[in-house]
Amino acid sequence: MDNLGRKANMLSSGLRQMAAILLLCALAGCMYPEKQQQPENASRESVRRVQAAVDDYQQQEGLLPILNSTADTPRYEKFVVDLSKLKRQGYLDEIPSAAFEQGGNFYFLLLDEETSPAVKLMDLVTVQKVNDVQRQVNRYKSAHSGRLPAGEELYPGLFAVDSKAAGTTSVTLSSVYSGDLLEFIMDGQGNVFADYAADIMTAVRQSGSSPDAEEDLRTLLEAASYYVPVKSLAYRWIGGQPVPQPFEHL
Repeated sequence: MDNLGRKANMLSSGLRQMAAILLLCALAGCMYPEKQQQPENASRESVRRVQAAVDDYQQQEGLLPILNSTADTPRYEKFVVDLSKLKRQGYLDEIPSAAFEQGGNFYFLLLDEETSPAVKLMDLVTVQKVNDVQRQVNRYKSAHSGRLPAGEELYPGLFAVDSKAAGTTSVTLSSVYSGDLLEFIMDGQGNVFADYAADIMTAVRQSGSSPDAEEDLRTLLEAASYYVPVKSLAYRWIGGQPVPQPFEHL
């Protein structure tokens, strides 16, 4: 088989593996425990081990050990580390217990993949709960001629989800950063996100500086934690507050 054929087979295999994992994640949503955060020391050690394995793999292979994704996959879901490959090829002695592959609540993924690849944790409880609310919003929209279960307009173009109308009163989401409850917000098309404004505000205060108007404030959460703000919109500093942007689904 020529090089082009081998590359095509590798891409097809990677996409099938990623699709299988995401499907299993969706089907197993009810199995995720309510506890979202693991001890800080455990997070640090797990990330450190996977980071070392990724660095070694890149140095030896000249590539990053990531599962394939599509161009429109959001930034905080895109470059999932292929832990099975790292273990199979001897770069990782065992897959961390926090990983989804071992029954844990996290994907390990990479940020800044082109410059300085950094391992972070994507919380699958957050993903599942936002997806749960999204399904209910879609059902309501379908049953009500395209109308949305919209509550108060919390930000320009962004609304609270009317949990009573949508049937989501039992779905609550705790922040991986603070443990506080997060609001579910929805744009005018019915796309659902988690609102990280309170966590970002805390990060801004702790930084001691005023953010640039063009800065995506989610990077403050990246820098301050092992976790990524998955299922989020970009945030800009407007009027002394972090404000999510409804047209920046990145």
